[in-house]
Amino acid sequence: MAEERAVLAGGCFWGMQELIRKMPGVGKTRVGYTGGDVPNATYRNHGTHAEGIEIWFDPDKISYRQILEFFFQIHDPTTPNRQGNDVGMSYRSAIYYVNDEQKAVAEDTIADVNASGLWPGKVVTEVEPVGDFWEAEAEHQDYLVRFPAGYTCHFPRPDWVLPRRDAAE
Repeated sequence: MAEERAVLAGGCFWGMQELIRKMPGVGKTRVGYTGGDVPNATYRNHGTHAEGIEIWFDPDKISYRQILEFFFQIHDPTTPNRQGNDVGMSYRSAIYYVNDEQKAVAEDTIADVNASGLWPGKVVTEVEPVGDFWEAEAEHQDYLVRFPAGYTCHFPRPDWVLPRRDAAE
């Protein structure tokens, strides 16, 4: 199996990890800090980093596009620097692409989300090249597995599902 890597930010990393890790084809996930300016970022000192998730997946079982479509369903990509009650740069929506193909897929997916009219506004998700990913402290990893009633603002929104694309497209 040739694993691929995806790095996303969409608000509090606990909720994203809990939902994305369960997707068929996702091998492992970890939460951390990415897209910012502080080396060796921590929860107490992460500067302009976003709370993010690193995803390792099998592209023979799930596509990058499918991961992005789910990502856009479980958080609100139309709210700048905010998810639910969480406000600030740490909670921004961002896609950190690892290669030009991921960048193209991200831009195409955002265009489809915007064209669909299903979301409450236009996507504000940043699309940037991946940089350092600083793993969050152990207490943040798999948080909702250990505390199932813990805080999350992530959930699948059944009305935010893009129509299936023809395989020929």
